Amino acid sequence: MRLLLLAGALAPAALGAQTPVTRAAAVAAALARGPRVVLARTDSAAARADVRAARALPNPSVSATYTKSIPRYHAILDLPLDWPWLRGPRVGGAVALSAAALDRYALERALARFEAETTYTRALAAAAHARLSRRNALDADTLLRMATLRRDAGDASEMDVRLARINAGQLENQAADDSLGALAALLDLQQVMGLPGDTGRLVLADTLAPPPPDGVAPVGVPLAIAVAEANVRASEHALTLARASNIPSPSIQVGLESGDPTGAEPGSLPTVGISLPLPLFNQNGGAIGRAAAQRDRATAELALARRESDAAIARAERDRTLADAKVARDVRLLAGADSVAAMFLAAYAEGAVSLPNVLEAQRNARDALGRYVDDLAAAHTAADARRVVTATEARP
Repeated sequence: MRLLLLAGALAPAALGAQTPVTRAAAVAAALARGPRVVLARTDSAAARADVRAARALPNPSVSATYTKSIPRYHAILDLPLDWPWLRGPRVGGAVALSAAALDRYALERALARFEAETTYTRALAAAAHARLSRRNALDADTLLRMATLRRDAGDASEMDVRLARINAGQLENQAADDSLGALAALLDLQQVMGLPGDTGRLVLADTLAPPPPDGVAPVGVPLAIAVAEANVRASEHALTLARASNIPSPSIQVGLESGDPTGAEPGSLPTVGISLPLPLFNQNGGAIGRAAAQRDRATAELALARRESDAAIARAERDRTLADAKVARDVRLLAGADSVAAMFLAAYAEGAVSLPNVLEAQRNARDALGRYVDDLAAAHTAADARRVVTATEARP
């Protein structure tokens, strides 16, 4: 019977003035309106624009001049050329940065999903604690009335009544604190979903049940490592481009000259030329050094990302295994604590045990219930953490 009551406590209560929201709906809202996803989406769009800019050909320029010397009118078209050894690294670096932005966008989506799921779990746990605290406060009031009746009947002392009253007051304060904690957790969930966090607008529709078993582990490179690898590729392209920029791109000039007042040169005279920058005073050494340093930094960040990813995956596996074991153990302990508390309460009603024994048994049962709720939440968090550190989802 006590386990049925616990199931009711773990199930969210529906309120007519609030909108029910499931875990899946909370995740969908966070992915659609979450601030970190929006920022990553704009970064991805900017990276795609950079690829288009890198692939664009340089625009020609036209100049028109007048001189007093013959011929007087000059029209020149300047057509810049794009060296292949400059264009290739420039486009390759932009493509690598775009790939990194897409991987970062996928990673931010995974992190946003993790944040929404863990926040939803915390809200469920806080709501469960609030309902359990309220039920404990009601049970304490019942015990206080029982102690009062026994005192009036001469079966208990005034000390029992005072002790029961203190216990009831403490549990009432605990219930008030847990109610505020449940509201704060719900407001945090609303903010993660992109909703205002000034007042409670939602009611949790899912229950705090044990998480499902892990599925097949994803195959591929974790997103955190994929981002670091793309940054390394982009830095290598940037270094190649900096080294190749020692010889800037030339330009071809074609034009027309006209305006000979003597008539010796009638019509327009064609002109052609080439402009070739000479790297006499600047061999791009500063840009090359900076690009090399950025390449070395990206390589170090990749090594760090691989170590951190391996450690995070191992830690997530351990946490999930430990959390599942604690939940299974809590279920066994919970049944024993509930039965002991019920027996002590019945024995106190018959005058077989003292009130402190009843309070101790009820305290043990409350602690078992609270640990069960916390361990369920920890199991969900561990499962979510494992999914986010092993995420290899396709780029959106």
